[in-house]
Amino acid sequence: MTLRRIRKGHRLGDRYVRIFRPTAGKFEQDEENRLVATEAVFDQPAGLRRYFEHIWRFVVGARLSSAMEAHERLGVIKGLAVFASDNISSSAYATEEIMRVLVLAGAGALMLTMPITIAIVVVLVVVVTSYQQTIRAYPTGGGSYIVASDNLGPVPGLVAAASLLTDYVLTVAVSVAAGVAALTSIFPALFDERVILSVGFVLLICLGNLRGIRESGTIFAAPAYLYLVAIFGLLGYGLFRYASGSLPEYTAPEEWGAPEGATTLGVLLILRAFSSGSVALTGVEAVSNGVPAFTPPEAKHAQRVLLLMGGFFLTIFLGMSFLAGQIGILPDPTEQTTVISQLTSALVGGGSPYHYLVQISTALLLILAANTAYSDFPRLSSILARDGYWPRQFQYRGDRLAFTTGIFVLTLLAGALLVVFSASVTSLIPLYTVGVFIAFTLSQGGMVRHWWNLRTTDRGWWRRAAVNAVGALATGVVALVVGVAKFALGAWMVLILVPILMALMMAIHRHYRGVQAALTLDEVPEFPRVEAPQVVVPVSRLDYAAYRAVRFAQSISPAVTAVHVSESAAEAAAMQARWDAWDSGVELVIVESPYRSLLPPLLAYIDAVRATEGDRPVVVVVAEFVPRYFWQNFLHNQAALRLKVHLLSRPNVIVANVPSHFGEATRRIRETPEESSAESDRLA
Repeated sequence: MTLRRIRKGHRLGDRYVRIFRPTAGKFEQDEENRLVATEAVFDQPAGLRRYFEHIWRFVVGARLSSAMEAHERLGVIKGLAVFASDNISSSAYATEEIMRVLVLAGAGALMLTMPITIAIVVVLVVVVTSYQQTIRAYPTGGGSYIVASDNLGPVPGLVAAASLLTDYVLTVAVSVAAGVAALTSIFPALFDERVILSVGFVLLICLGNLRGIRESGTIFAAPAYLYLVAIFGLLGYGLFRYASGSLPEYTAPEEWGAPEGATTLGVLLILRAFSSGSVALTGVEAVSNGVPAFTPPEAKHAQRVLLLMGGFFLTIFLGMSFLAGQIGILPDPTEQTTVISQLTSALVGGGSPYHYLVQISTALLLILAANTAYSDFPRLSSILARDGYWPRQFQYRGDRLAFTTGIFVLTLLAGALLVVFSASVTSLIPLYTVGVFIAFTLSQGGMVRHWWNLRTTDRGWWRRAAVNAVGALATGVVALVVGVAKFALGAWMVLILVPILMALMMAIHRHYRGVQAALTLDEVPEFPRVEAPQVVVPVSRLDYAAYRAVRFAQSISPAVTAVHVSESAAEAAAMQARWDAWDSGVELVIVESPYRSLLPPLLAYIDAVRATEGDRPVVVVVAEFVPRYFWQNFLHNQAALRLKVHLLSRPNVIVANVPSHFGEATRRIRETPEESSAESDRLA
């Protein structure tokens, strides 16, 4: 873009044309002559801001343009690490959570660990099969919220969304707490620092996700596959020793048995054990929610990841429960030693290199499994923001193509949860899984309705509907069981939080609809000539900033009034004398404030002007001095800023800011000292 300005020469009648290219270096032009901003527009001036910018770029990486979005997508290998790590990692503690409940009735009740595991695996197979169809029907992603909204209506959709948002926060807290528990099993000295460690790991995962989904997949892929290799090696060795009849002898400490006043083994206790183990099913939703993050063909790659995830998980879960039952392992009531650590110690020896390999790889995967929630919480939040049910800030992506606001909010909520519950997996588990099974049920119910709507065009609709109906029934039963069994243990908090979130989302939606109705133009209006506005210029003293503000006010309207708030009659008289000597052609109104307050009298005067002007707009021109350095702002009272904040709430008032920069004023004095000195004398 080129601008031409006619300038007068030094001699009478001389003129010349000065050509400006204000976009040079900052913008490029496309074929349609539109300006395209380059990365140079983000360059910071020399100083502290540039220093911090270099540090931030080092931490999160260089900016990515929108054209790079296709390169940020994931294949099956990285997609498995990003979206399946939550589900796979839960195999490390699902068996332990079942056993912790059953042992309340005595060590003999642990024989039910394997049957409960098999029941959970059956539900997993049903859910995975059902979500295969969901991915095929909704390749654009969105998961339970989109499916329920499209087929069941907005209210079920919001129930699913609120349930998932709650579950994603809990996923981060539970995964990180379980990972830290795996570390403290081999490093007991870290047990007392588990809260600090947990919060620190959450911050590290946050930074990893700020670098973008593709790079976070690269970072988190190695721990996921290291865990799979280590755990399959352990289970394979354990099954070999079982087949050869050489399983080791194992005796747990006596105090690890049933506590005093052991609970009677009954249906409710079995249901509690089943609901605790059902945590293993979390993470299945993540793949269907993140289909757009895969490389083309997106749906096919997502389906492959879902199948691999289900296969890996059920193999590890079944093997872990089987070997733990055969060896006779008991859960540590102090949570210092995990079941998987005891199993590894029994098979390969405590403190052996392989023991450390299993524990460290388990800890890494559990901690990084929180990345699944970091992939889906921001994405679901952006979809809700797009639909007007969540703040608009969640919709926009940062300069690394990541939903930055969602990442920060998830980090804050998960960190708070870890602090409140002391990073205890056992304390957090009762809050877990309730929300995700509600979302599962609504999603599968929505898919049944989806296939019913396609019955006239899809000959095999009834088979697909039957699969999703079985999935809806299975997850609905599990949701009911989990809600009842864990209600008194903390699930009531989630069941209360979901309606609160729904009410909040509905209120946000009403607000955005009201704003849209107020601002939408049904047709292009005419632009008639309007009367010049009434301009008010608050003046605290006669200086260069006031001079520029008055000069600007005169350029936009002939109706200009300056107003000065004075603390005493003597000060008012002195100000009036200086103003008259200034001879600006603008009337000065002096308001005395015997209570030495500036803003209330000034705002009252502006309100009085508004009342007399009717529909005519009132423009308040605010003169503001801008220091050279940021820290120097604290040396000024920021009266201009406070005035602008108050004026924003007043209708029919337009605020125009006229900043006077310190560097600009000193440069003007340095370049034209004689002229500036004369002007300063006149202003004084």
